Amino acid sequence: MKQAQTILTVATKGAGLYEFTGEAAAWVAAQGILSGLLTLFCRHTSASLTIQENADPDVVQDLQEWFRRSVPEGAAWMRHTTEGSDDMPAHIKSALTDVSLTIPVIEGRMVLGSWQGIYLFEHRKAAHRRQIVLHLLGT
Repeated sequence: MKQAQTILTVATKGAGLYEFTGEAAAWVAAQGILSGLLTLFCRHTSASLTIQENADPDVVQDLQEWFRRSVPEGAAWMRHTTEGSDDMPAHIKSALTDVSLTIPVIEGRMVLGSWQGIYLFEHRKAAHRRQIVLHLLGT
């Protein structure tokens, strides 16, 4: 068994989905592990990870709109407001999605579907530099 780890940094410009499939795929290919599992972990509580369609940009726009409507800012019951009106909604959105993903690796490549992409889902309005830990384990 071999393993490799790295940290990718994804720069965001505010709320939205930021695809980083290419960066992850290039790193996996460079590790020389032909068969295994790739784990991706987001080191933040107000951002998350998701696998979504990357062929039609309407998909990510509709997804963002659904989250905006489902978890609006400024709800009277939200107590955690010291970091801004978008912070507690960001924590809820992160809890509804994933902070880690596991993707099989076969023949040195991630086994994603034709239109699947890996996204960082930024839930805050401000720009951030988000860290994603990649851990590849296999042979």
